[in-house]
Amino acid sequence: MIELRARKHFPSFAIDAEIVIEPEESGIVALFGKSGCGKTSIINMIAGLLRPDAGKVAIDGRVLFDSAAGVDIPPYRRDVGYVFQDARLFPHMTVKSNLLYGAGRQSETRFDLGQITDLLDIGHLLTRRPGELSGGEKQRVSIGRTILSNPRILLMDEPLASLDGARKAEILPFIQRLRDELGLPIIYVSHSIEEVVRLADVMVLIDDGRVAASGDVGDITSRLDLYPLTGRYEAGSVLAATVKDQDADYGLTVLDTPGGDIRVPQLSLPPGQSLRLRIRARDVALAIERPTGTSFQNILSGTVREIGERIHTRSDAAADAMVEVSVDIGAPLRVRITRKSLDELGLRTGSLVYALIKAVAIDKHTLGRGAGSEHAARYS
Repeated sequence: MIELRARKHFPSFAIDAEIVIEPEESGIVALFGKSGCGKTSIINMIAGLLRPDAGKVAIDGRVLFDSAAGVDIPPYRRDVGYVFQDARLFPHMTVKSNLLYGAGRQSETRFDLGQITDLLDIGHLLTRRPGELSGGEKQRVSIGRTILSNPRILLMDEPLASLDGARKAEILPFIQRLRDELGLPIIYVSHSIEEVVRLADVMVLIDDGRVAASGDVGDITSRLDLYPLTGRYEAGSVLAATVKDQDADYGLTVLDTPGGDIRVPQLSLPPGQSLRLRIRARDVALAIERPTGTSFQNILSGTVREIGERIHTRSDAAADAMVEVSVDIGAPLRVRITRKSLDELGLRTGSLVYALIKAVAIDKHTLGRGAGSEHAARYS
């Protein structure tokens, strides 16, 4: 269990946050929010790098900080691992020496060097120095060093922020493997909804130093009332999916979802593999009759459950106003359409509709892996 109740005042900002993650909510907990909202300050209070003005921090019942009881365990005794945005490797040491630096300071460890180098695919780098590594390789070594320090929990502060798109794609599967194979709780700070969807089980939405919402990633990303905190241009829904079949003739994979079958560009994954499927609100169209003679491969029936407020694409252009609609297809599906379309279709709460989704709109960046996955999702 992760428990944080903390207040901290800065000259122009204040944190007043309460986060309690129950034991069954295992895996990766994502702290999500815009830059400057207080995410890093919160994990710094867990690590002991920032002292709250008042409150309590505990992990699995072990109190790390309690202002009322006068408890404040120093960072090096908290058994908390911290992965920063930059790798912070010792430049004069080899990769092996960097990895063993943390392990050498522990009387015992749950993880050994071979296990971690295999997990992160860095065994071939052991004799190199940090200056000879790519950005992605440096970050993988940094993660390995932190794990070998034997933490009870891993804190990751936007570990992909300094990497380009290719290096991010390189690192993400390894973080997924940490979640699946080590059983190590992870708190992951990010302002990228794509990263959160691919990695996290639980999402804690931070706004101006406070917790705006927390819960299952799919539930949080589908709530219209949390706009724009979850991202105006990244708004979408997360569906649980399972690989059902491969359509080799057309290069498509059929996924089983709560709303029915969804076809996506072909994935090199076996039947039964679990996934999280993110569908952007802007990539969904609505119809009040089932269409025929259309290029849409995915047509899901549902019911309008909620109509959100208008979204203006430009402050001076009311004619361009958009609205977001939540459709129940067996799970919430978030849809963005024009106000004109809403009126012409006569949509109301309870209206029967068909959600139309292009297969090509669902790219590899929208796919996350379910718990227990062994490989990264990839396209053939």
